[in-house]
Amino acid sequence: MYDIGIIGGGTAGMTAAIYGQRAGKRTIIIEGGTFGGQITSSPNVENYPGIASVSGSEFSMNLLDQAMKLGAETQMAQVTGIRDEGEVKVIVTPEKEYPCRSIVLATGVTHRHLGVPNEERLTGAGVSYCATCDGMFFRGKEVAVVGGGNTAIQDAEFLSDYCSKVYLIHRRDEFRGENSGVKRLKEKENVEFILSATVKELVGESMVEKLILNDKKTGKDFELHVSGVFVAVGQIPKNETFADTVKLDEGGFVLASEDCLTSHPGIFAAGDCRTKEVRQLTTAAADGAVAALAACKYIADQSL
Repeated sequence: MYDIGIIGGGTAGMTAAIYGQRAGKRTIIIEGGTFGGQITSSPNVENYPGIASVSGSEFSMNLLDQAMKLGAETQMAQVTGIRDEGEVKVIVTPEKEYPCRSIVLATGVTHRHLGVPNEERLTGAGVSYCATCDGMFFRGKEVAVVGGGNTAIQDAEFLSDYCSKVYLIHRRDEFRGENSGVKRLKEKENVEFILSATVKELVGESMVEKLILNDKKTGKDFELHVSGVFVAVGQIPKNETFADTVKLDEGGFVLASEDCLTSHPGIFAAGDCRTKEVRQLTTAAADGAVAALAACKYIADQSL
């Protein structure tokens, strides 16, 4: 029997394990992919308080090592469901079931990719899915942002303060994001809109060198020379498995606010998988701490 079963081994999940173990609880982290989550693919992390610079993989491994040294257990398995048996919640995997007194969902998200040639190969070498994480590495350079929603608009605005030129590429002739953000971008001299165009291919040997774009109105291809590409075409939460257990919003994110409480007593949500405005390492770690302490309080209340 585990006190806290944590589904997902990213920053939020591992932080939850650290706080749970320090509170004297028995925790287990069940991860279906790679411990560390998305940040492991980032070559440099320079926005985490107290750490000037560290690679994403090193940051993740340090966090995992800390949790395990405190006694947290880990298991590589794909979670296929949660079964509620009253005071006990059972995490179900193909090989085994894990009875827990409480559960923290920390499943994270995956960034929607463009699905074009060389995108995967050049990820971390000019291709990024987080402007606030990696924008500083492109100071004084020309970059492109791909997308038409609020995230793309905010990314372009953020990057315009550091980059010599920001191209905002959108497949339609109008943006889906808020008009106020579009208006601010129009007033910036170093921001240029490329509308009704799609990315056809990324080109570069060891780093991004240029994009091959397709003009949807003329059907012709053209080149755009940039040093970086920031993809902002949406995020995909990995919560489908739990749709019958906790309430999700229309985008598939777990409905939970800053207290990390879900619609189901004893089940908490932490990190990028929940409804929130800011998705960063710091907010993931904060969620992990909040969710673990909320789980501890729930366990204490149940035993009264």
